[in-house]
Amino acid sequence: MKTHQQTQKTSGIYALNVLFVLSTFSVNGQIILTKKDSNKPETDKPADIYWHVKAFRPEAKLLRIKAIDKEGNYHDVKAIQDSDDTSILNVKALVDGERLPIKMIVKGANDRFYPVKAIAKNGTLVDIKAITEDGEIMGVKGFSRSGNIINLRAITKNNRYYNVIAISPQGKVNAVKGIKMFDSEEEAVINGVSIYAHIKAIHQD
Repeated sequence: MKTHQQTQKTSGIYALNVLFVLSTFSVNGQIILTKKDSNKPETDKPADIYWHVKAFRPEAKLLRIKAIDKEGNYHDVKAIQDSDDTSILNVKALVDGERLPIKMIVKGANDRFYPVKAIAKNGTLVDIKAITEDGEIMGVKGFSRSGNIINLRAITKNNRYYNVIAISPQGKVNAVKGIKMFDSEEEAVINGVSIYAHIKAIHQD
């Protein structure tokens, strides 16, 4: 009888030990799985897609638009798609590895139209120009206003006007426009520069 009770007691202790080991393994296994899952991203962020920015007339070829620094170096101007939404895209100048914001700045006393410039971190302004096949350099300006939209034009010396558009690698087209959020002349100050409107590539039906 005593032996039977001792056997039952030993069996009970053994069973408890097995349950403890199994429960410990189960908990540790769950932690490992949770840790592994926590390192897995929920979604992969797509790479940025660059849209080409061009000057356009129906009867003419597309013209390059570039940022031109004080040394005369040409830099790309791109609309940047960073998600599946292409309804409104930022437009930047790619200068020396940096993406400079492009804005319509408050015009001076002698300006007929609003100048369009890229703005460096130190406040230096970089010209935004359209370039013909013959090498003629045309200013890109804020030309006219409709509500909170400012129409951009590349303007030749003979006052011929080109629209400004952005074209995706798949051939989609957005119009490049100025956008105002406030009624005041000065929309904001960026790196010490007073701006009149933001430049965006927007979808228009």
